[in-house]
Amino acid sequence: MFNSQKLKDDLLIERLKNDDKKVLTELYNTYWKPLFLSSYNLLKNKELCEEIIQDVFIDLWNKREKIQIQISLNSYLYACTRYKVFAQFRKNKIIRIELYEDLKNRFQYSTPETKIMHKELVAQINAVVETLPRKCQNVYKLSRHQQLSHKEIAEQLNISTKTVENHISFALRALRNSLGHILSIELLVFISQNIK
Repeated sequence: MFNSQKLKDDLLIERLKNDDKKVLTELYNTYWKPLFLSSYNLLKNKELCEEIIQDVFIDLWNKREKIQIQISLNSYLYACTRYKVFAQFRKNKIIRIELYEDLKNRFQYSTPETKIMHKELVAQINAVVETLPRKCQNVYKLSRHQQLSHKEIAEQLNISTKTVENHISFALRALRNSLGHILSIELLVFISQNIK
């Protein structure tokens, strides 16, 4: 099933790279609504969300020749949308406590499509974590899964807190690189903290 979707995504991307404007329209018609709903759940601003979704597809078209997608196309588009939403919060210095209070539920379950996309992102993150050096994996999992502080991890593994920080930084950098810089650090940290 996954391989079949990957092949379909690869064909769509290839068509994009060959300047096929019809595929852009196809993608827009397929993904516009779930992307809009996921951004609207956070921003609550119809015009701004419409603009963000248009920007996502404009960026997709403008970057079509160089685009390298490591995850599914819908996960990529979803992550691009989330990145722009978080950029909007940073740009306008919007601090909304409710944004973070129930983020896990809204992020995962706002629509059936976003639930699927979230699962794909988590699967990709898990796959990347499994490729990390063993010690780095251990530190990362103690931090994200068991919610241990850097000091607690250092004591448990008999290493320095600086070494713990270095392992965490390495893991997050590997995740960002694998996901093609499509996730903001806030979103990446949130997702990685909630992997079971």
